[in-house]
Parts: sequence; structure tokens; C-alpha cells
Amino acid sequence: MVQFSSGASEFDRLRAIAADPSVSLEERLEAFEDLIDSEVGDTDLVRARNIERESGPSQLYLKFEGGNPTGTQKDRIAFAQVLDALRRGFEAITVATCGNYGRAVALAAAAAGLRSHIHIPKTYQSSRIAQMEELGAEIIHVDGDYERAVEVSRDLADSETVYDGNPGGDNTDIQLRAYGQIAHEIFDDLRDAPAAVAVPVSNGTTLVGIYRGFASLQRRGKTSRMPMMIAGSSFNKNPIVHAFVQNLEECVDLEPGAISETAVNEPLINWHSIDGDAALWALRDSAGWARFASDKSMSRYSRFLREQQGLSVLPAATAGLVALVERHRDEPLRNDRYVAILTGRKA
Repeated sequence: MVQFSSGASEFDRLRAIAADPSVSLEERLEAFEDLIDSEVGDTDLVRARNIERESGPSQLYLKFEGGNPTGTQKDRIAFAQVLDALRRGFEAITVATCGNYGRAVALAAAAAGLRSHIHIPKTYQSSRIAQMEELGAEIIHVDGDYERAVEVSRDLADSETVYDGNPGGDNTDIQLRAYGQIAHEIFDDLRDAPAAVAVPVSNGTTLVGIYRGFASLQRRGKTSRMPMMIAGSSFNKNPIVHAFVQNLEECVDLEPGAISETAVNEPLINWHSIDGDAALWALRDSAGWARFASDKSMSRYSRFLREQQGLSVLPAATAGLVALVERHRDEPLRNDRYVAILTGRKA
């Protein structure tokens, strides 16, 4: 389900202009930028006092990305890349996905009057596929896993005039800058960097973008410090956390056949993390850490957030929060401000 913060009529008005090929490109871009400003990002940062009381640490804040139109942080990069594609004269965008990103790209592309080609592994089944189709996306089912779907999607971008929206591709910097806005929003609310920022990781792109956002703020003298970056992901199913825990110099691919998907861990699991080495660097450069999160722990915090904080959050979205509070349980953190990014809401 798509959710808009402002009236649907205003969204429809801006979309009608942005998607109209008879309107000048300048007007279309202006309308689409206004749409982004009103609908994407600027998500809530709330104090998690009930978690502080139950398990700490002190002064814990939750950055709830579920406030974006399709309910995840993926809207940030989807709309940013569609804006870039529209500005550069592309008529279509292609991505590979197992769900959330495809829905975000389908919505953004439809709002700008672009076609979207969404590559999905054949074995993947979800109601999100129907939602993408309702938004006008062309679904291409690919033999193999997600990584193979990325290859096929990139081949399409190379062979035709189609914008490549895949992580690790030619337009990765657009994604990182979009995710860097999360750091700027946290700074705007707290007026400085927190002691640490905890993020769920799969490919690692969100964490790298937030790290770079804070690095930029620090270079410009806006913040007094660089926050420690914290990564959380499904137990033994992510190369970034595996490499950190094993003290490896770089990420190594996991054995695909050894990774089992569950209803809880599906958004997190990866045998190959596309931006994994950059994420590993961000963890170490910021003196941060990474921890695995069990399905049980993620489900528990998802339930706790719903019952005690009034936030309907996907269990996988709590992986960073789990990594933070479980570290605090084992080694109490100093009295300071901490932020956990909650990357997606329950449908």
C-alpha cells in the first residue's frame, strides 16, 4: 500500500505535470522535484523511552523510514534516480529486486512518466509483484538468484537506452547522496551527530550513504564528531557482518546454498553484498561494529515497537536496533545519544 503525507490531489496534480511529455522538461522537473520535497524523506526521529527503560541505551532515538510513500528508505533512491533519469532524457529505468525497491521504482517512474523494467528471480513470490504491476511496471522473471537478476538488468541498461538503477552500477553515487540525506535530517533534529547510528544491512548501500552524509557534515565543521556506524543483519547470512565478526580485510561471498530464507530475514539475506567493502570500511573508519540478529530478536523488537512505541515495523527493519541494544547489554554504552534506523514498515 502506498502512503502519502499530503493530500492525494496535490500528488496527482504534480504527477500529472511530471508525467506529461507535452509539457516542457523544465516544468516536468520542477513538478517532480516538488513531489519529492513534499513526499519523500524528512522522516520522523522519535525518542524511544520505553526501549531505554527496558534495555537501554540512554537517549535512544528511532529514525522511522516507514513514513516514505511505499514504506521504506528505498523511496529515497528510487525518486532520486528517476529524477536523474528524467533530467538526462531517459524514458525508462531498470532494476533488479526482491520486492521493496521494485515497488519504490515503479511508483517513482510512474509519477515521472517513465517506464520501469523490474527484474525479479523466478522463485520469488510476493504480493509486492502485483503492486508493481498495478503501478505500470514490466516484470521480467529471471532464472537464478538476485545477483543473476542484477546482471540481466544491467545487460538491459547496456544494450538499450535504459537508466541503470541497480546498486553498484554507474549511478551508485546518486543512491549514496540520497541516503546521505538521512544523516542531514538526523543532524537537523539533534543539532549534532549522535554517538552512534545503527543500520540494517543487506548490500550495505544505506549504511555507506549515511556514513558519507555524516563525513560531509564533519568536514564542513557542522558536527563535533563522526558517529560510530553499526551494522545489523540476519545471523550468518550477510557478508558484511560476517567479514567484520571474522576480522577479514574485505567481504567474501558466502555459500549461496547455505543461506536459508525465512519470512523474517528475507529483506536482509545476501551471499554477495554489492557495496559490502565500502560498508566494511565505514564500520572500521568510524570505530563502529557489526552484529548478527536472530529472527527471534528481530520479531521481538518489531512486536515491542508496535506495542510500546506505536510503530508498525518489519522485523528485518530492526536488525540495526538489535545490534545496538544487544551490544549495550553485553558492554554498557556511555550516557549519550544513539540513533537506530528503522528501514521499513509493515504493510
